Amino acid sequence: MALKRRRATSPTSSVSAGDFEDSQTSSSMSSFCRKRRRTSNLPTVDPIAVCHELYNTVRDYKDDQGRMLCELFIRAPKRRNQPDYYHVVSQPIDMMKIQQKLKLEEYDDVDQLTGDFQLLFKNAKSYYKSDSAEYRAACKLWDLYLRTKNEFVQRGEYEDDDDDEPDNPEEESPVLTLKEVLEQLLDAVATYAEPSGRVISKLFQQLPSKVQYPDYFAIIKDPIDLKTIAQKIQLCQYRSVHGMSKDIDLLVKNAKTYNEPGSQVFKDANFIKKIFAQKRSEIEHGDPIKSSMRIRNRKCVQGDRLSAITMALQYESDDEGILSGSVHYDEGESEVESMTFNMDMSNPIFQLYEAVRGARNAQGQLISEPFLHLPSRKDYPDYYQHISQPICLLHVKNKMKNNEYESVEGIDADLTRMFENAKRYNVPHSSIYKRALKLQQIQLMKRKELLQRVDDDGDSMLSSATSDTGSTKRKYYKKNSKKSRMKALLASVTEAREAGTGRRLCDLFMVKPSKKDYPDYYKVILEPMDVRAIESNIRSDKYMTEDLMVEDMKLMFRNARHYNEEGSRVYNDANVLEKMMKDKRRDLGPPPDDDDLMSPKLKIRKNSIALKKSKYLTPLQQKLHELYEAVKNYTDKRGRRLSTIFLRLPSRSELPDYYIAIKKPVDMEKIRSHMLANKYQDVDALVEDLVLMFNNACTYNEPESLIYRDALVLHRVLLETRRELEGGEDSHVPDVPRLIQELVRSLFVSVLGHQDDEGRCYSDSLAEIPAPDPANPDKPQLNFEIIRSNVDKGRYKRLDVFQDHMFEVLEKARRLNRTDSEIFEDAVELQQFFIRIRDELCKNGEILMSPALSYTCKHLHTDVEKEKKGKLPKELEEDKVKREEEKREAEKQEDTAGGAWSSSTQRTYSQDCSFKDSKYHVGDHVYVEPAEPNLQPHIIYIERLWEDDTGEKWLYGCWFYRPNETFHLATRKFLEKEVFKSDYYNKAPVSKILGKCVVMFVKEYFKLQPDGFEPDDVYVCESRYSAKSKSFKKIKLWAMPLNSVRLLPRVVPLPVVRVASMFAPKQEEKAVETTHTETENKPQDSLVDKEREDVPTEMSNGDPGCKYYEQLCYNNLWHKVGDFVYIGSHGLVRHRVGRIEKMWMRDGAGYFFGPIFIHPEETEHEPTKMFYKREVFLSNLEESCPMTCIIGKCVVLSFKDYLSCRQTEVAEENVLLCESRYIENEKQMKKFKGLKRFSLSGKVIEDEIYYFRKLIVPQKEPSPLLDQKIEELEAKFADMTDEELEDLGDDDPDLDHSHLHSSLSSDLDLLAYTPPQSTPKSLKGLSKKEGSKRKINMSGYILFSSEMRAVIKAQHPDFSFGDLSRLVGTEWRNLESSRKADYEERAAKVAEQQERERSTHLTSLRAGLNSIGGGSGGGNVHGSQIGLTGTGQQAPSSFPGQTGQAAHQPSTPLFVSPPAKSQRLLHSEAYLKYIEGLTPESSTVSKWDQTLTVKKQDVRLTKEQESKLPSHWLKSKGAHKTMADALWRLRDLMLRDTLNIRQMHNL
Repeated sequence: MALKRRRATSPTSSVSAGDFEDSQTSSSMSSFCRKRRRTSNLPTVDPIAVCHELYNTVRDYKDDQGRMLCELFIRAPKRRNQPDYYHVVSQPIDMMKIQQKLKLEEYDDVDQLTGDFQLLFKNAKSYYKSDSAEYRAACKLWDLYLRTKNEFVQRGEYEDDDDDEPDNPEEESPVLTLKEVLEQLLDAVATYAEPSGRVISKLFQQLPSKVQYPDYFAIIKDPIDLKTIAQKIQLCQYRSVHGMSKDIDLLVKNAKTYNEPGSQVFKDANFIKKIFAQKRSEIEHGDPIKSSMRIRNRKCVQGDRLSAITMALQYESDDEGILSGSVHYDEGESEVESMTFNMDMSNPIFQLYEAVRGARNAQGQLISEPFLHLPSRKDYPDYYQHISQPICLLHVKNKMKNNEYESVEGIDADLTRMFENAKRYNVPHSSIYKRALKLQQIQLMKRKELLQRVDDDGDSMLSSATSDTGSTKRKYYKKNSKKSRMKALLASVTEAREAGTGRRLCDLFMVKPSKKDYPDYYKVILEPMDVRAIESNIRSDKYMTEDLMVEDMKLMFRNARHYNEEGSRVYNDANVLEKMMKDKRRDLGPPPDDDDLMSPKLKIRKNSIALKKSKYLTPLQQKLHELYEAVKNYTDKRGRRLSTIFLRLPSRSELPDYYIAIKKPVDMEKIRSHMLANKYQDVDALVEDLVLMFNNACTYNEPESLIYRDALVLHRVLLETRRELEGGEDSHVPDVPRLIQELVRSLFVSVLGHQDDEGRCYSDSLAEIPAPDPANPDKPQLNFEIIRSNVDKGRYKRLDVFQDHMFEVLEKARRLNRTDSEIFEDAVELQQFFIRIRDELCKNGEILMSPALSYTCKHLHTDVEKEKKGKLPKELEEDKVKREEEKREAEKQEDTAGGAWSSSTQRTYSQDCSFKDSKYHVGDHVYVEPAEPNLQPHIIYIERLWEDDTGEKWLYGCWFYRPNETFHLATRKFLEKEVFKSDYYNKAPVSKILGKCVVMFVKEYFKLQPDGFEPDDVYVCESRYSAKSKSFKKIKLWAMPLNSVRLLPRVVPLPVVRVASMFAPKQEEKAVETTHTETENKPQDSLVDKEREDVPTEMSNGDPGCKYYEQLCYNNLWHKVGDFVYIGSHGLVRHRVGRIEKMWMRDGAGYFFGPIFIHPEETEHEPTKMFYKREVFLSNLEESCPMTCIIGKCVVLSFKDYLSCRQTEVAEENVLLCESRYIENEKQMKKFKGLKRFSLSGKVIEDEIYYFRKLIVPQKEPSPLLDQKIEELEAKFADMTDEELEDLGDDDPDLDHSHLHSSLSSDLDLLAYTPPQSTPKSLKGLSKKEGSKRKINMSGYILFSSEMRAVIKAQHPDFSFGDLSRLVGTEWRNLESSRKADYEERAAKVAEQQERERSTHLTSLRAGLNSIGGGSGGGNVHGSQIGLTGTGQQAPSSFPGQTGQAAHQPSTPLFVSPPAKSQRLLHSEAYLKYIEGLTPESSTVSKWDQTLTVKKQDVRLTKEQESKLPSHWLKSKGAHKTMADALWRLRDLMLRDTLNIRQMHNL
């Protein structure tokens, strides 16, 4: 038994002695450290559950004083508090990281968890002293961990790696050593990053997508990536480093074959090869790898990291990329320590926050970094105009600190609001937008996890119950899940091929057409869509349902059919692909419900939580609620709530004519229900419904009624409230002129800061270019300093002007210098770099469309080659002459130097010599005593050494100059310790040598250092200097080897630092010079404009004596055909806008012709109509105007262009919107397709167009007539008392209008020639009570209602008019048939009495008309109108069988005498307006002549018009074929009766 017990504890002892406590080597344990084999490959329990239990055991362990030991290891020390910790510990880890890896299920077995705990406690023991509390706690917890592990794992199942270590180091497996070397090589390639943080191996980790890059696999026959190499390393498929080297070479070769030379991928491929070769060289020439126990223990941490990198490459995928990194914080940013509040880490609120705050991507970058703090108000002022409720993670943390979150819903709502703010402000394809989507997905997954743990113990950091469910219930997928179905549908499109040819049908659908190649596509297609966007949306889970994805697919196919011609290949491919998608969807069957994709337990919990209504509103819901409540609760000065009448629609049974007149009825209750159902996706949708409700009220009610006035007031309240909520401006219209200046500034800074590999700025050499142009002295002076001044002052409004200036300087530099000079080469490089950065900033025309983009690198190469061909013959001739001169000078110097010796003087040459205990060799650099004492020693490179007859020793070589010994501009910068190889060679006596120095080439200076030399004696050389031409030229090949100097690698490479010239002015001098320059240039601060010229054109139908132009300068303003201008207009609030379609000069004066655009106040419209800000309308006017009336320039854009782009030279206040044409004779606004476009010649300067990254949302503003109309109505109702207003509001405004609107609409539809705007307004002006007496035929129900309404109102005095009407209708329906018959008889008698009264009233009215008309003209017209209307209204009762008596029937008068009360005089006002419309020039108001001459065969009625005919006037169609024929006959009889009445009464 004792033996068994001892063997049971042996694994713990062996691991502790050999693996954890490095300083304790125990020989007593050696007998137990034997190599054992595993008895089984399967654990007895679930390893994930064991990992959770082991973690809980370590976390919950307490010492004798009840203190939890794990508190010392929850977080690693902060770097700023204990920086020495990170000098000792190379790979820090803490309990929080281990916990997070457990939650993300990153541990596959217990060994991985053991390794992390081993590293945790080993770090503690390495840093803390042996008598410290941390050291003792680490020992206790490690022993506890091992004991607990052995309780769960079978004996010998999980041995430590060191138990398998053989006693003899020579028996170590060579495969393991090779694998370690290969992983070091892979680590060097995979983790190398540029100083900016970009990992160069990112694009090489996985092969390109076959969907996005199908041609890659056709070009590359042997594709390979770093993931494949990592898998080969794990599977030990490499037998040597040479095998991996071949694969790396293949990887580099593939990248360079597919990508163009000079591209970023091409450069990265070369760099990967270079990194691999360097790392391989370091390993091969370094110390041999030892396999002893101590060395292996020292490398265990590095080995784990290398293995992790390999596995990350092996198992990395796009779908899981956002969760592949562990959730942890930056070193020194411990979130737990920064929070001073006492919140349990197991709290779901904290866990949800932690999941979002600490999430990292696959590269280890913190995803939530942009959300930690709010944007700066100084840098992003528009953010706070666009986002009304900004929030960041710091706010969320503070709210957690103050315990403001009562549940997970609270923090979930805040996080959602934060991400929605980011998505609303940023462009969909921006980095922050993508990060918001990723974090939202993490938030959703974490929330689902918390829902699964609702019933578990909440006191533990990570309960075992969670681990059990996590181990047994993995991610729940079904074969027919939503995402897999979407991928299958997309695959059916992307994999479709044409039968026979094998052509892939979706190639042209993969990406959107280029804006540069197909600019008209984006004018025709408003919502572009492509396969790549759909695939991205599927990957990022943007489609909530499958139908949304299918709609995008259909949109893509519709766009293709709309843009391309029917029968084209793209058109046919769209039809085929759409059919294949539908067939695939039918094969997949109906989509499953979301509940089917969840586990049963989660479904129950989800349903239970969904029943609880969240008390937190999203920002959109809050805006909608505030807007709705502002309209609903508004009261006037008397305290009356205006929205009461709009709360509920009238009953269809009571007011059937309302639903005939109003096609889209809506009320406040319906709008509120839509809000609760979240049907409004933005504020505009709610405003649209409320405006529709007010328009309905104004359409149905009289303009002078109280409801009409209330609708206008509430309409104004709605717009004012919305303006307060959203700022009233268009949704953040970008400041295009400022953006252009920023683009120019960024381009200029990038070009001037462009450096070579050694950190030298190419623009330094061009600083010597003179400002005046020797070839053109009259041209304005130009160099980089002048351009810099223009950029700083914002004088460039066009990119092409800035490009012309930059190219002029660079071309001047090329023209003034040789083709092999440094300046020429730098100018070509800068111009090529300019073009590349310009295209990147402009996105090849997708952001900025400019004429500057037409000049490409291809044009540059052509120009340079042409220039070289012209210069090379002259330069070769110059070089030949120069060499001959140098030869003659060298011979002359040699003769002069050797003149002191006779021909018999002998020289003894040698490779070295000694002087003052120092030995000098050929190839050494030495200090030589200067000719003057105040100068620095000369630096000479020894090329020859000799001794003359007298025994004196001499040296001969090349002299190196310091910067202060050269001629250069004060703006030039130099490397520290830089010297220049000169063209001066001479001899010097060895006796003047002061010592040795070293001059190194620039490519070696920063990485290597000479052995045995002080830093002050080491110089760097990059260029050669010509004393004759006073110019510098970069050295490409270094031909001065250091024979006697040994070079060693520097511990830390030197930074590349350039210093100013000694001739550079000091700061004080600079300030004075800058002030002086600004003073001189002050008058020249005007904008730099493009050089233009007058462009005449031929006009085939032009007038003689006129000269027409496409582009013309007039009054110092440049105009071209198609421009928009302000025209001086007298008497108008705003000037009208005209467009130049033709312009010409005649007799020295300029003229133009074109259409005129008018403003909303110049049109006739309802006061409730809304217009876009700065909206204009194309009128029917086309005028010729003198150009002297032009007072400014503007631009009118179509609606689509207004949302998406702007001209760069036009200020935003001069950008107008036009989407409709105003038809004067019809008083209507009709939308049209777009404005006319012009094709001009190449000499005309085109406008630069800036395209927004996301479309703006223009706001609408109220009509200019709204306030005016409200003031008129308020003045009218100001003198009324509250009781009178209440009576006016309680009057039934609808019973009379039902018949009125029916007859009116029927007349309008039947008589199409009658002006629609005149009849309704005159009829609407009738008095309500008089109209009811005149129009309503008495019936039994009306009589019953008049009696019963008073009784019901007495019983229910608080009921509204509508409620009373509903009760009356209910009583009538419940009434017995006999009583209903009694009421009908009584009503018939009352009707007869009313008919007699009307006849009497008609006689008195005729007499009054004769006296008012004062003549036959007015009387005739009015009599005709009365006859027509009266006969029409009596026709239902008099027409059948009584056609001969129609002329003698008493007709209903149109106007009656007004009541006594002043507020009842509406009908009289309408009558007076009608009389005032009569003029002496015309005897009629309406088009009476057309009415008399119109015939049935001239009018074609549609089915809709026939359905609106007043067929209820007739009981049957009689002998006529259709009811329309019967009504035509009725119309003819009515006209005949009218003429008979006129003749009878001599009207």
